[in-house]
Amino acid sequence: DANGSVIASAFGGLAELRERFAADEVVHDPARVSVARGEVTAYFAGKRDSFTLKLAPSGTPCHQSVVAAPQRFPFGETRSYGQLATELGNPNASRDVGRANATNPIALIIPCHRVIGSDGSLTGFAFGENINRQLLEHEGALTPALV
Repeated sequence: DANGSVIASAFGGLAELRERFAADEVVHDPARVSVARGEVTAYFAGKRDSFTLKLAPSGTPCHQSVVAAPQRFPFGETRSYGQLATELGNPNASRDVGRANATNPIALIIPCHRVIGSDGSLTGFAFGENINRQLLEHEGALTPALV
């Protein structure tokens, strides 16, 4: 945004961002995203396990509290939707937590991929099970799938 905060991320590129946000909200400016790109590149190179970027996720205060919670989860650790609902003070709200988590506008940087089903299933991640699995394998939270 105009204040230098990250407001959105997507796996892919500009087209994927435009699928999630109105076209006038997405500006292609490599200079403005250089710090974010550097931190994400370091994450995938195994040189970083958290992010220091200034964030400005959209949503209601309730949505923002759900989306912010995974930032407190250590690298390589997961929580279920039910555990997260309990941590947020409403143990019966796992479905609401799931909906909010699935619409996290700043995926990866806000690590919503660390929230999984109570049975260990990879469900609800906006970019699909395959990317979710790859992220958790990268973090050591899952054993790489056998081919």
